[in-house]
Amino acid sequence: MNRTTPGRARHHPLSHPRSASLAVLLAVLAILAAGSAGAAQERIVDLTHSFDEKTIYWPTARGFALERVAHGINERGFWYAANNFCAAEHGGTHMDAPIHFAAERATADQVPVSRLIGPACVIDIASQCAADPDYRLTVADILAWEKADGRLPVGAVVLVHTGWGTRWGDPQRVFGSDTPSDTRTLHFPGFSVEAARFLTEEREIDAVGLDTPSLDHGPSADFGAHQVFARADVPGFENVANLDRLPATGATFIGLPMKIAGGSGGPARIVALLP
Repeated sequence: MNRTTPGRARHHPLSHPRSASLAVLLAVLAILAAGSAGAAQERIVDLTHSFDEKTIYWPTARGFALERVAHGINERGFWYAANNFCAAEHGGTHMDAPIHFAAERATADQVPVSRLIGPACVIDIASQCAADPDYRLTVADILAWEKADGRLPVGAVVLVHTGWGTRWGDPQRVFGSDTPSDTRTLHFPGFSVEAARFLTEEREIDAVGLDTPSLDHGPSADFGAHQVFARADVPGFENVANLDRLPATGATFIGLPMKIAGGSGGPARIVALLP
């Protein structure tokens, strides 16, 4: 299952066929068949934090700023509202494109949409993270999930629920530090390098995500998990909201980042369709 194993053709980032799009279409049709807007809404979970001046960005990144251009009745007599915004690629609920940590890998606009839509497989390690804020998802955690819920399917979007979503809005709690602007003091959970290698070498996943500011745990200095996922052309989603509202299996993930040409990532609107 290793995309990079010698002798095995490696998927080009621009040509990665999946049946996920058909699955999502069928799911959408099922929602529409529910018969009412209310019933459809009950099956949609918003996995995105709003973007505003309080949105949490990586300590070294530029935060979100909204500049009001117009907001009211204009000189022609009708309502008109418009704004400018500015922000770094990596902050709030967003996608890391593979180019972020690996040369000559897919940029934000090159990541196929088929890799951003797929079966959501939610691994809950919130209890481990409550005991150890620097906890990293292990291979044993993945195998335990598979024992309970079945092997990760081809094209899976692996989402890790650490419980960190409840801390959103408080930089000190999100970054696990009294000095959240100092990257040397951060403490929060992430993927272990071993888990990243297992997912990219032993399983055929399409994307990963979690509810913390980084795929790597807070104390990481080399961002090893980022590097493994990036070299395998696996995009990652960070600061994913409301993972506690998803079942371990059965939901469909739809994560659509801003299509920034040449970008290393971008803000995303993510939703899940419940079974």
